Amino acid sequence: MNTAELLKKVREIEIKTGRLVSETFSGQYQSVFKGRGIEFSEVREYVPGDDVRAIDWNVTARAQKPFIKQYIEERELTLMILCDVSASQGFGSSARPKSEAAAELAAMFAFSALKNSDKSGLLLFSDKPELYIPPRKGKNHNLRIIRELLGFAPKSRGTDIAMALRTANSVMKRRGIVILISDFNAPDYSKEARLTARRHDLIPVVITDRFERSLPAAGALLVSEELESGEDRTADLASPGYREAYEREATGRRAALESVMRSAGADFIDIDPALPVHGPVEKFFRQRRRFKLI
Repeated sequence: MNTAELLKKVREIEIKTGRLVSETFSGQYQSVFKGRGIEFSEVREYVPGDDVRAIDWNVTARAQKPFIKQYIEERELTLMILCDVSASQGFGSSARPKSEAAAELAAMFAFSALKNSDKSGLLLFSDKPELYIPPRKGKNHNLRIIRELLGFAPKSRGTDIAMALRTANSVMKRRGIVILISDFNAPDYSKEARLTARRHDLIPVVITDRFERSLPAAGALLVSEELESGEDRTADLASPGYREAYEREATGRRAALESVMRSAGADFIDIDPALPVHGPVEKFFRQRRRFKLI
């Protein structure tokens, strides 16, 4: 994109996600992502019905009448968005590449965090850290996050999720929320996923184009560049055997991903970049709230 196109797209995402956040996501975000704990606020005089376990006996003894301690939730959290910017994120069989869907997702989470007075940060990664924006609050800060997600030009083509998670753990000193956006076509990251899920609320967001799950039948050879290795590959789309083998490989990758996430205890969100992204996020919030009530 040139500068004018980039700014236009940033504005479009701001308007679209801003409306969704105001109408739906900010309340759901707060109900699902709780603060770090509670902190003491003040004491007040006891009234019938108060929990007697909250009585402050020192103040009660001095005042010769019962007082209770009051607490407030220590609400502020840090939301860290880890976004894969490897070469495969530029792929899209529809009008929208995976990278644009990722930017919209990140905007929804960042503006929900802002609405709840939480900080947002960004780590763009390939097979190395590409860009780190420390967590802050503010509309302009969030607009910068969207702009970088849409317009950043990575130096490398590969994907290393394990490295990205290690980087996040090194910069996040207190418990927070880690939104990990990728297609998850990467070397083993199971150990780092388990560690991150223990330290933080890890939410993997899996962006998968429909052509990455199965290939259409066609009557000619398709010659394409394998995005992350830079090598050319020839795909015989006319061959049922080739398409079946491709689907088996995709199914195997998916099974491995689900196994890693189950082992880590991490809930994940599935995104098809050709479809609106807010539906799967709403479904995730509903499932999270229902689980908390059980």
